[in-house]
Amino acid sequence: MVAKRIKTNVVFNHLTDSRKFTWVDDANKTQVGSRFVIEQGGTRSGKTYNILTWLIFGYALAIEDGEYKHEGTITIARKTFPALRATVMRDFFEILESHGIYDDNARSRTEHTYKLGNIMFEFLSVDAPQKIRGRKRNILIANECNELDYEDFFQLIIRTTEFIIIDYNPSDEFHWIYDRIIPRNDAVFHQTTYLDNPFIDKSLIQEIERLKEVDENYWKVYGLGERGQSKALIFSHDQVDDIPSEAKLRAYGLDFGFTNDPTALIALYEYDGRLYFDEMLYRNGMTNADIANFLKGLNLDRRDLIWADSSEPKSIEEIHRMGWNIRPVTKGADSINLGIDIMRRYKLIITSRSVNLVKEFRNYKYIEDKNGTITNKPIDAFNHGIDAARYACMMTYSRPNIGKYAIR
Repeated sequence: MVAKRIKTNVVFNHLTDSRKFTWVDDANKTQVGSRFVIEQGGTRSGKTYNILTWLIFGYALAIEDGEYKHEGTITIARKTFPALRATVMRDFFEILESHGIYDDNARSRTEHTYKLGNIMFEFLSVDAPQKIRGRKRNILIANECNELDYEDFFQLIIRTTEFIIIDYNPSDEFHWIYDRIIPRNDAVFHQTTYLDNPFIDKSLIQEIERLKEVDENYWKVYGLGERGQSKALIFSHDQVDDIPSEAKLRAYGLDFGFTNDPTALIALYEYDGRLYFDEMLYRNGMTNADIANFLKGLNLDRRDLIWADSSEPKSIEEIHRMGWNIRPVTKGADSINLGIDIMRRYKLIITSRSVNLVKEFRNYKYIEDKNGTITNKPIDAFNHGIDAARYACMMTYSRPNIGKYAIR
């Protein structure tokens, strides 16, 4: 059946060994076979190609006692179908054709499926929610998994009965993969680079290694397969345990929320040309009276200035009548980007106890379009504490001037 020798690298062995991996579940029972296999790596490390090779030859075509060993459905998923078709699908059919086992009768171009042995391979994009709900599978492969939202991924894994393989280039410094998947006791983690691929051309090796001199972050991600910093990330920051005693309190920023979004109160300090932020409040279900009582409990000086979201004039007036020096933010044209620009002129430092604000800073990014181009529009998420911080900075270090903000 096989026309030529199968070429594999360490990723193929990772997957074989993962079926022998043992772990202890919540019922204190020893389980064999990992639930998650994580393949993190740089460019051209052969991650995806060897995952597909293993699925075809190590799983779908595996024979035991003269019969196919496995049956069921394997879903190969990526965020969008154009990306899936141009990468994983192309590699999958190239492997079949190069080994002389492709059968056009086994392929459905309308359903995007291919039957191999007793396994049905299906290719699925997850950019529409209805596509990922209702379908069940034995195995899931989440290609470039860091493109997916956690909700996308969750809907996929709860309909997967056996195990999940994920692969990605670690272009994001902070991601739910690192927090929710890698630490699991039923997950095995592997990191590979182009040096793990014995079949890569020398010209490609030279091109990758040029990244050392061209772009340090690209070399870290695509050369070494290590976590990098997303180019779309808006802010960088440092952390300290406490605000320096010499720092001057400049203002507070307040962003209103209630049911779905939290109310966030952030204190802004300045020292030695640096801005320090301390998270005072980050809580859902806060009424205006609750906010006023919370401020009282902090023993704040009632003369301290609190800049709040001007879209809530009634709330601002109610809290002001309760004795607090709260004022609405003056918003001009494109005030979000203008506020961001002001903040990025300073070195930003956050107290380590400000856990929600730190999380927001790690995840607040510019939107990337379908081609991966970074726009100048921030995502409307991870921004409650940041909005409060932005209000304080914007009104402290700028002033409205015919729709524009000028530095004092």
